Amino acid sequence: MSRFFSGFLSNTPPVVKNLILINVVMFVGLYIFRQMFQTNLNGLMGLFYFQSPLFKPWQIVTHMFMHGGPTHIFFNMWALWIFGKTLESVWGSQRFLIYYLVTGLGAAFFHMLVNYIQFAPEISALKAAYSVDRINMALLNEILQPGNQFYSIGRALITPTVGASGAVYGVLLAFGMLFPNTQLFIIPIPFPIKAKWLVIGFAGLELFLGVTQMGGNIAHFAHLGGMIFGFILIKYWNRFTQNFY
Repeated sequence: MSRFFSGFLSNTPPVVKNLILINVVMFVGLYIFRQMFQTNLNGLMGLFYFQSPLFKPWQIVTHMFMHGGPTHIFFNMWALWIFGKTLESVWGSQRFLIYYLVTGLGAAFFHMLVNYIQFAPEISALKAAYSVDRINMALLNEILQPGNQFYSIGRALITPTVGASGAVYGVLLAFGMLFPNTQLFIIPIPFPIKAKWLVIGFAGLELFLGVTQMGGNIAHFAHLGGMIFGFILIKYWNRFTQNFY
């Protein structure tokens, strides 16, 4: 185990390494606070819809470092390590960090935008029914009573979005653009696939699952948002250099 961690520390560039360490520390803290203080850190640092009384401005950033479970954080950090260390080596630490944060924040923005389009009619009806300008905790508790006609939107308002997935999908997009013909082995696909086709496949799948809402509580449009903002940022950078990166 010590050999693994020494290899990880020595072979991983600083930004990717510190991002992974921060996410792991926050994940451990999530369980410590839950067990010792009966406090759910995801309820404080996860991203709530901006019209929810649970929304706080810092959540726009902090949600990127919170996760819902071991599988969630494992696959995000594994993908960040696999693809991110190559990008940081090519771009340099400063540019990679800027890219990571922009795609993470872009994912949050796109997720909020889609939620606004989706929730706006029901929230307008809710405010009209209760003759209020904003939703407070008392009203939220009331509509969360079983049988209330606005129960579904109430559940949406108390469900936070957590995870580094938006930024990680941005990292995947960048890898596919910089190294489109790199052959990758992805479980459970039994044959190698070029990075560009993997990126296109993931984008198409996320769009399909987001539109059909077949993906449960996964924020598919946040994943797409990370890819979209990553694409825009790379194209913007390419205006000022002859190199693709």
